[in-house]
Amino acid sequence: MILEKGEKLHVIHRRHFQEEARRHFIGTVDHYESGVARVTGYVYSVDRAKFTFVKRPERRTRFVSLVSGDLFINVIPPQVDLEKVVYKQEDRVVRVTDGTDWHLDLSEVAWM
Repeated sequence: MILEKGEKLHVIHRRHFQEEARRHFIGTVDHYESGVARVTGYVYSVDRAKFTFVKRPERRTRFVSLVSGDLFINVIPPQVDLEKVVYKQEDRVVRVTDGTDWHLDLSEVAWM
């Protein structure tokens, strides 16, 4: 199976228009079947006034299609604490981190 229950994902929604909001989702796989994952976690979107990613406080459950072509999906290591994940701008790189040694650099897709 391509995804297992409990795996952690970082999902970037592809933007089709320049004005479209930048949306990311970080969560844990609840179930996976036939190319669709049920994932529970948090939405992150860009605060246009501060130009930073902001975590929405409420947990959400989403269905994520791995075959849609509209998503960039990264698998996150199991030790990452999703409750502590933040986005940081470091020089020209957008970095996702939980404050430990783990980080995910997103410079190639984050600000597109």
